[in-house]
Amino acid sequence: MGAQQVAERFAELYGTRPEGVWAAPGRVNLIGEHTDYNDGFVMPFALPHRTVAAVSRRTDGILRLHSADTGGGPAELRLDALAPESDRDWTAYPAGVAWALREAGHAITGADIHLASTVPTGAGLSSSAALEVVVALALNDLYDLGLQRWKLARLCQRAENVYVGAPTGIMDQTASACCEPGHALFLDTRDLSQQQIPFDLAAEGLRLLVVDTQVKHAHSGGEYGKRRAGCEKGAALLGVDALRDIPYTGLDAALARLGDEEEVVRLVRHVVTEDERVERTVALLRAGDTRAIGPVLTEGHASLRDDFRISCPELDLVVDTALAHGALGARMTGGGFGGSAVVLAEATEVDTLTKAVEEAFAAAPFTAPRVFEAVPSPGAHRLL
Repeated sequence: MGAQQVAERFAELYGTRPEGVWAAPGRVNLIGEHTDYNDGFVMPFALPHRTVAAVSRRTDGILRLHSADTGGGPAELRLDALAPESDRDWTAYPAGVAWALREAGHAITGADIHLASTVPTGAGLSSSAALEVVVALALNDLYDLGLQRWKLARLCQRAENVYVGAPTGIMDQTASACCEPGHALFLDTRDLSQQQIPFDLAAEGLRLLVVDTQVKHAHSGGEYGKRRAGCEKGAALLGVDALRDIPYTGLDAALARLGDEEEVVRLVRHVVTEDERVERTVALLRAGDTRAIGPVLTEGHASLRDDFRISCPELDLVVDTALAHGALGARMTGGGFGGSAVVLAEATEVDTLTKAVEEAFAAAPFTAPRVFEAVPSPGAHRLL
C-alpha cells in the first residue's frame, strides 16, 4: 500500500490530487497493560502496519471521509453538526479528531480524506489510534497548527474518550505519534515524559512474534469500562490520585487496607505489579540483557489472566503453547477479551513455535491465528 496508490484513489473519489499523504502506525505493547489510565508506565513500539491518509482542505465546513476497507462512496459530515457519541460507525474516529481540534480552538474548515490501512482491526494493535493520529497529523500540517506530537496524541485521546465514547488511556495515540524505529517507547503517562529505549531484536538473534487470535474486541465495550472504574474505586479507597501512587514496596499494606473488596484487590495488585514490571524491563534492556525480559512478559500474562481477568482461551493457548515449545516469554497484549499475544523467541525457533501454535489452534478447534514478526518501526510521518 503505497502513497501514490492512495493518492490516485483519492483523485478518483474527489476529482483532484490530494495536498498530501500521511501515515501513522499501529502499535504493539511490549509491557505495561491497563496502567496508562492509572497514570502509570507503558512500553509500546510502532509496527510496520499503518494507516495511510490522502487529504486536502475544504473551506465550506464539510468533512468527507472514505475508507478503502469499507464499501460505498464518501461519507459527508458537517463540522458544525458534529456531536459526541452521535456516530457509531468507523467515521466517528476521524470525525472525532476534527471535532476535538475545533473544540480546542483550531480553525478547521473542512477536509476531503481517503484512508487505507494494513493495521488489523480488533486485534489489540491500535487500529483506531492509527486512524486518529494520521488524520490529526494531516490536519495539523495542512492548517499549520504547529501542535507537537504529544499534544496531537492528547487531542486524539479526547476524540476517542469523549466523541467515540471509549474510555481508553493515552498510550495508543502517543505510540502511534511518537515512536522511533528500532526503539521501544518508555512512557510515563502522568507527565507524558518519553524515553526511547533501543530494542533491536534482530541484532541479538531474537524475534518478537505477534499472534493475532482473530478474536475481536472493542474498547467501547462494558468490561473495559468496568476495569477502569474498579481501578478508580481502588485509588479512592486508598486515598491516592491514581494507582501509580501506590509503591510496589507498599503493595501488601495497601491491599490489606482494602479488606474484603476482592475485585478491587485484584485490580490494584495487577496495576502496581505491572508498573514494576515495566521498570524492570527497562532496566534489563538498558543493561543489554534482552533475553531476561522473557519471564517478565510471562509474569505479566499471569497477572492479566488471574487478577485483571481479561484473557480468553485463545490467548492462554498461545502463551501456554509457545512456552512449552521453547519461547523465552509470552503474554497477551492490548485491552484484552481477545486480540493478540506477543511471543519472545530465538530467531532459530520461530518456525517451530509458529507451527506449534497453528497446530494447537487447529486441534482446539479455534479459528486459525495470524502470526507475524513485530519490527519496531517509525511513528506517524508525512509520505508525500
